[in-house]
Amino acid sequence: MDIANTPEPSEYPNCGMPRFTPAPLSAREREVLRTWLLSETKQQVTLELFITMGTVNTHLGRTRTKYAAVGRAAITKSALLARALQDGIIGLDEL
Repeated sequence: MDIANTPEPSEYPNCGMPRFTPAPLSAREREVLRTWLLSETKQQVTLELFITMGTVNTHLGRTRTKYAAVGRAAITKSALLARALQDGIIGLDEL
């Protein structure tokens, strides 16, 4: 570990957790992301939210693009889960 590059404690105000630049997700993108993370399949999302598979894929694609734009790429479901946890979109107790 490089001590010279260790961030100051003020950069980690919440028990050592770093601050992240949140992706500017719309309410619907957040809803689709949460629903997908709590579902086994995208098909379950379509049934629960009454939207098409294309709409699910569009929202998730836009979500990934927005995370990449703030330097927090998330190309897998597990990476999106990590971002959602970091941003408070979903809690550990919900999983």
